[in-house]
Amino acid sequence: MSESADLRRETARRRTFAIIAHPDAGKTTLTEKLLLYAGLLRTAGMVKNRKGGKAATSDWMAMEQERGISITASAMQFEYRSHIINVLDTPGHQDFCEDTYRTLTAADSAIMVLDAAKGVEAQTLKLFAACRLRGVPVLTFINKCDLEGRPPLDLLTDVERALGIEACPMNWPAGMGRDFVGVVERGSRDLLRFRKTSAGGARVAEMERIPLPQAAAAGALDAAQAAALAEELEMLEVAGTTFDRARFLKNELTPVFFGSALTNFGIEPFYDAFVDLAPPPSPRTARRLDGAEVRIDPVATPFSAYVFKIQANMDPRHRDSLAFIRIVSGRFERNLTIRHFHRGEFQRELRLSRPQTLIARDRTTLDEAFPGDVVGLVNAGFAIGDTITAVTGDVADGFEHAPLPQFPPEVFARVRPADLTKRKSFDKGMQQLAAEGAIQVLRSYTNQLGDPIIAAVGQLQFEVLQYRLRDEYQVNVEIVPLPYTCSGWLEGDPATFQVSMSSLMALDARGRAVVLFTTPWDRDYCLRLNPQHQLHDFA
Repeated sequence: MSESADLRRETARRRTFAIIAHPDAGKTTLTEKLLLYAGLLRTAGMVKNRKGGKAATSDWMAMEQERGISITASAMQFEYRSHIINVLDTPGHQDFCEDTYRTLTAADSAIMVLDAAKGVEAQTLKLFAACRLRGVPVLTFINKCDLEGRPPLDLLTDVERALGIEACPMNWPAGMGRDFVGVVERGSRDLLRFRKTSAGGARVAEMERIPLPQAAAAGALDAAQAAALAEELEMLEVAGTTFDRARFLKNELTPVFFGSALTNFGIEPFYDAFVDLAPPPSPRTARRLDGAEVRIDPVATPFSAYVFKIQANMDPRHRDSLAFIRIVSGRFERNLTIRHFHRGEFQRELRLSRPQTLIARDRTTLDEAFPGDVVGLVNAGFAIGDTITAVTGDVADGFEHAPLPQFPPEVFARVRPADLTKRKSFDKGMQQLAAEGAIQVLRSYTNQLGDPIIAAVGQLQFEVLQYRLRDEYQVNVEIVPLPYTCSGWLEGDPATFQVSMSSLMALDARGRAVVLFTTPWDRDYCLRLNPQHQLHDFA
């Protein structure tokens, strides 16, 4: 097989997707069960590896495991049905939306998890909007069908009205709540009946395929259940949406599946359908450094990738920093020499000798990777949004992928080490955690040697910062909230900008002036005072 044909085959095998949901919809549980069905887990929560297995999930951070929430996006790769699956598990909490939105740029599709009792929730709306903005096709998994919830038809209507997208059920629940025994495939009209094999779905559920007309005779359903199910399916055939792959890829239609991630009911048919429906990596549009747009074909264009995430201290033994890159085009090989571009400027040539593939915090050195893959680069000195390219070919002169989303901070505080002898560790921790992009570190414009000001999208980020400084850097810190609620990056000479009594001018990590305001009215007042200046929400 030629190198080009091999690259095309490997690219077609990739499925790179993000899992999005409102908090507590079951997103991380679903992620873990996908690993279970891929054969990567002996039991849920126990990852197979060469050392015999140890506890691990997508929630690798200690604080995540303590609180039961996802705080940081994680990346995992494994094989299923001859396909290479790259899963990007994202935080559901709105305070971590910036990390989630950046991670969505690396996905070719998304799985949207809904709680069967709640349907579309507030954070679901925001995350779906981000997918639609980037044209990411979305598959919907309605979870917790084993608990009391809303009728399936109501849930479909909710999806269509709230999200403005047509919903096409690919299967249909056989019962809900305590009566939930499996799902019916609409195409084959077979009932997939499941049986629990372990508490909490720690092992793969037993599945039996029964033609629906025979389900009552086989004892899988009583006569009334079978008749009601047949009637619902007939109604879907008459009034329901027909699946159209082209519309799905355009984010105009979402295929819907029902199941329970906790019991594993419906997981296997969903996973099988996902592999068939989700798209492989496709061409992307980028911008050359001269401003011209360029089409980046995953197979025809030489190697290129971009950094969408930085994570410090995933390996507590080495306290390193890991840059996550999404490969957009070409073959990546270990020891490849690349060109590094930061903010549109060439920085250096670099040999990448320590590429990693990941399962939560467990890493394995890889020898090659392909478009769609997510690769970790250790201590490589990259920043979020950086582009790396091959040193030869059309991409060697550099280009930038679509800019990653940024959000204006809404909460502010001063932070200082409780023990001044820990200042060196404090400074290192602040530098590394700021590089991850979850917080911004500002300095007072008039007193740059004073305690730093931290800015974030949500209050929970401060708790994470405090926890991680203590857990990862052994530094206890005092965080003093500030009254500011909005900000703006200043365009114009900061020396001539008149601040109000309740506002504050600061400098960000790049030395740019940013003004903090207590209220939007305060911001408008300062703009009227300074008509020769402008303020920008995004930097």
